[in-house]
Amino acid sequence: MTLLSMYFLAGVLAVSALAVDFAYLLSARNQLQVAADAAAHAALYYREQHDAEDAKVKAVAIANHSMPEDSYGAVLRAEDIEFGHWDYDSQTFTVDDFSKDAVRVRPGRTETRGNPVAAHLFAILNKPMWDMTAQAVFVVFDPHCLREGFVGDKVVDIQSNNGYEKGFCVHSNQYVSVNSNNTFEAGTVVSMPDSDEIELPRSGFESNAGLQAALRNGYYRLRILNQMDRIYEDLYWASGDFLPDYIASAVPITVSQKKLTNADLIPERVHRVNCGGQALQIEAGTLLHRVVVVTDCAIRFGAGVILDEAVIITQSTDAKSINSASDLQIGRDDACADGGGAQIITYGGLEVPAALKFFGGQVIAKGNVSFSADAGGIEGASVIAGGTISGTSNMTMGYCGTGMDDNFTVPYFRLAF
Repeated sequence: MTLLSMYFLAGVLAVSALAVDFAYLLSARNQLQVAADAAAHAALYYREQHDAEDAKVKAVAIANHSMPEDSYGAVLRAEDIEFGHWDYDSQTFTVDDFSKDAVRVRPGRTETRGNPVAAHLFAILNKPMWDMTAQAVFVVFDPHCLREGFVGDKVVDIQSNNGYEKGFCVHSNQYVSVNSNNTFEAGTVVSMPDSDEIELPRSGFESNAGLQAALRNGYYRLRILNQMDRIYEDLYWASGDFLPDYIASAVPITVSQKKLTNADLIPERVHRVNCGGQALQIEAGTLLHRVVVVTDCAIRFGAGVILDEAVIITQSTDAKSINSASDLQIGRDDACADGGGAQIITYGGLEVPAALKFFGGQVIAKGNVSFSADAGGIEGASVIAGGTISGTSNMTMGYCGTGMDDNFTVPYFRLAF
């Protein structure tokens, strides 16, 4: 019995030892995968504003931080990093050295690299060294809510008697406040970090059809707000990634008038206006078509101003740096066709007290946004605010899904594979 017990003990110890070795190999594999994920994210993030080679250097540095070369060897090399395109349907990666859309990272610990994983007790089975590789694919994407909808870093108040069509999004990084008698079609999104924090009237979900099904938990880092200086510089100098395609000249025009009409604006040109602390008036009925206006002024729009393939950007930090009489139209009323979009960007806030219309239009504000929209005047709208958003009543929030390609966007990143 003693001899038999010794055999059993030896067997149990051998199996236990092999289990420990196997757990060690799994841990090494997980460590390599974490390094791959971190390096891939770093490569694509850095690629946004740098060339591919610099992005690869950054990714290798991140991998070496996770798995120092002195301890693990050259886990990731520049040749292990490829930029390209990812196809979700076929789950395939196509290499394109000029792409900023996706990156594939394939680190390894292998005999050919000189850094295989040592498994001591597996030496009994004549397998003392193990090759391990990992792969991570990161892609850029445009979050649905930031493409079309209302997104505020603080409270978003959407008031009452509105209809929200399928696809429209309302998001707050604090909470959403909803009044009564709103209707949310299936496919509408209302999100905030904790959907239980939604502010409702006493009638709750009963007076807001479809709201409960639309609720989601989520948080967006509003990266576009951190890029406003870069957008301003590109538009001011009439060059760079954020300059609209319809601007044909790299020579900006300096405008001295503090009141602008159609006659003061030359199509396909950037116009700089310095107000010296005064306000800039865009006269009633002015059509801003294929122009960019860059200023530090607070801007006052007269009634009936239309922005059609136009950008207005101001560095004014006033709470009402953008203010308008009735019937301000942002974008071309073209049934969500491509082109015709328009954008208003302000370092302050925006207030339009009556009949704001969106047709493939975008507002980006570091401050608060307050507006009352035309009852038939939203068909493709993107409002992004660093403060609160106070909406309107008695209208339908239409969703396009198309015709929003002129919007200013910055990439977000996610793991695809």
